[in-house]
Amino acid sequence: MSLHSREDIRKAVYKAVEDVAITDVHTHLYPPSFGNMLLWGVDELLNYHYLIAETMRWTSMPYEEFWSMTKKEQADMIWNTLFVEHSPYSEACRGVLTALDKLGLDTASRDLASYRDFFAGMTVEQYTDKVFDTANIKAVVMTNDPFNPVEREKWLSDLKEDERFKAALRLDVLLNSWPQACVQLQQWGYEVKEDLSDTSVDEIKRFLSEWMDRMEAVYMAASLPYDFIMPEGSYRARIIEDCVLPVAREKNKPFAMMIGVNRQVNPDLKDAGDAVYKADINTVIYLCSKYPHNKFMVTMLSRENQHELAVAARKFRNLMPFGCWWFLNNPSLVDEITRMRAELLGVSFIPQHSDARVLDQLIYKWAHSRRIIADVLVDKYNDLRKTGWKVKEAEIKRDVESLFNSNFWEFIDRVL
Repeated sequence: MSLHSREDIRKAVYKAVEDVAITDVHTHLYPPSFGNMLLWGVDELLNYHYLIAETMRWTSMPYEEFWSMTKKEQADMIWNTLFVEHSPYSEACRGVLTALDKLGLDTASRDLASYRDFFAGMTVEQYTDKVFDTANIKAVVMTNDPFNPVEREKWLSDLKEDERFKAALRLDVLLNSWPQACVQLQQWGYEVKEDLSDTSVDEIKRFLSEWMDRMEAVYMAASLPYDFIMPEGSYRARIIEDCVLPVAREKNKPFAMMIGVNRQVNPDLKDAGDAVYKADINTVIYLCSKYPHNKFMVTMLSRENQHELAVAARKFRNLMPFGCWWFLNNPSLVDEITRMRAELLGVSFIPQHSDARVLDQLIYKWAHSRRIIADVLVDKYNDLRKTGWKVKEAEIKRDVESLFNSNFWEFIDRVL
């Protein structure tokens, strides 16, 4: 059926976007079988590092005093500072309210105690099901670090599988802290040396291959600093070219690069202390050009890199831009970046991921992103209608499924 007006298009797009079950391609979540590694509930939601950083703007309290508090005390302080003493319209604050509202709680009451009672009445398994249903999520991709001793033990034990949670092998320690990783690999029985001899390269490849298989990982990934440059002779660059890319090619899996972090500009804030700086797109171009049979998923943290990344994706079919990462996950920027990508790449990108660190964040991050992306699509289909093109409801559904789900899985499976 063709759609003959902007209002017809708006209704069709909104319905398609609301109905589509999403694959969230990058999160920091875990299944309930991982125990306390899965964060959930209102106190965890309030203790998100965005809200910690925002709270500390309003107080002269020494940082160490805040960190000495219990999580409940921290949540009380954050709630009082950001939601009671000031209007909570930052994106992170609004997100908390969206999550509570979607869960059926009365945000007008401003009653933190009643919200805590709600979460206390459920098991983590029950709540996980509720969040996935509320957010309409099909699957999430985790961030899985074999150098984390707690997580490593989980993978080495008999885990209760949850097919909704897919693994991604995280390589930050291996790439960004090679001397530390080298010692750890030696302790695990891998014959590696810090100078990256031929034997070391083979052993790193063995490590990567074994853990890709153990996790059934859908891709390998690393968060990389803004000054990440290739080609160069650093340990990181050598491990990427000699180890990571050969294994990724052998397994036919992408290497996901999240580029642009400026680490610990304020270390007193701990996880909240990282910032952003512009990165060099030529590194991405180099890798895509030199390794045309490898697949690269890339998101960049700086707003200034977004146009360069989209242009690069026009040139390389082995490059998949994904999401509005971290400090870009704000409505005005998601709107701007999604419009620009649609104008340069059509439907051939992944518009968003949640980067959720707390289970509850799936609710608000996707509720907000669905609406923004839908508004962009309404404008784009209406532009087509004005040319005389017949916009069809079935084709809108097809495109929405591609953007929110199948683009990712088709890229994962594609052989170049």
